[in-house]
Order: sequence, then C-alpha cells, then structure tokens
Amino acid sequence: MRSNPVSALLFDLDGTLVDTAPDLIAAVHATLAQSGIESAADYTALRAQASNGSLAMLRAAVPNSDKPQLESLRQLMLQHYQLMNGMQATLFDGLAELLSVAKTRGIAVGVVTNKPAIFTKPLLVRLGLLDQLQSVISADTTRFRKPHPAPMLLAAQQLQTFPDNILYVGDAERDIIAAKAANMPSAAALWGYINNNDSPKLWHADIMLQHPTHLMAILTGETE
Repeated sequence: MRSNPVSALLFDLDGTLVDTAPDLIAAVHATLAQSGIESAADYTALRAQASNGSLAMLRAAVPNSDKPQLESLRQLMLQHYQLMNGMQATLFDGLAELLSVAKTRGIAVGVVTNKPAIFTKPLLVRLGLLDQLQSVISADTTRFRKPHPAPMLLAAQQLQTFPDNILYVGDAERDIIAAKAANMPSAAALWGYINNNDSPKLWHADIMLQHPTHLMAILTGETE
C-alpha cells in the first residue's frame, strides 16, 4: 500500500478493537447457572460466536432450545451482561499503541458496532476509550445496522472524512460488506472472533490483517 494510505480509521468493537468475549461468556454462564441448564459448549465455541451477538452465543450453548426459551435466556443474559460489561474486557494486543500513534499523526478514529448503545458507551468509558474516539456508532444510532452502509456513512460524516479515505477494520463478513457498500477500504481482523464456518478469504477484504501490528505498519507507511 502507499505511504500514509488513510486519513481515518473505523473499527468494529467486539472481536476487533476490544476482546469482550470474557464478559459475554461470563454472562452466558451466569444465565445458564441461574436457569439450571448444563451446556456442553466450551469456551472456544462460545468465543467464536461473540461477534454474532447474544442469541448466537446462546444457540451455541443450548443448541436444542426453542425460540421462546432462547428469548427468555437472552433477556436474562443481557441483565447479567449489563453488570459484567467491561469487567474483564481489554484492548487487543497492540491496539493501545496504535491509537496513540493515530492521535500523534492526526488520524481520526471511531467505532461502528452492532452492539446497542446501552452496552457500547459504558464499555468504552470503563476502558478509558470514549475520549479517544471521534465517532461512536452503535446498533441503534441509525435505523439500520451493519451490513447496511448507513452507520458507516454517518461515522464518515462525524469524522469529517470522505469514506474512501477511511479504513474500516472488522472481524465479520458483515463488516466487509458494510465497508464496501459505503465505499470504504476494508480490512479483515483475523485475530477476532472467527469460527470454523467462516471463510475470511471469501469476504474479499482489501487487506487481511493477521495481527494489529500489521495495521500499525500500514498506518506508519512501513509496508507496501
């Protein structure tokens, strides 16, 4: 890639910028324990679904449950998660340094997530990230969520940057679809919550990132 290829960065939240799986999995376990349900799903199986939301995690934990039971469990899980949100979550390795470099270089940074605002902003506050972001778009900020481009385009407006100068980084196919629909360059975060059924190469992201240090190299113009 050319030197200084982007003037702004947007991140998906869960599984891309922040490792939220420990809190989400703890909320699943608390829900199952309160409901008297035993699950054969291990930590790895639940972690792989963390980007796909509470229902996907509960389907993995209780695969034979029907829709009413799943919805009941989901409501209980969200109650537990509201209390646990941010307690164990951390930035992925290397991203604190990357945010510091972005600030030094005047590169605006934001988040576009399908996580509801009731969870997004408390998490960012607890991690000390909110003041470092120039845009935060949650699932309920616009009428649509990813893969629709509306959240992406609103973020671009808030960053005061043309979409084609913003690199969007995400760990799910919907992230890449949303970026392309908004005319943003896209990067697949391969360190994220990618399960065995995913095929990141088929997402056709512009960049495949094995580790956040690869993104740092792109940001500083140290890679082709």
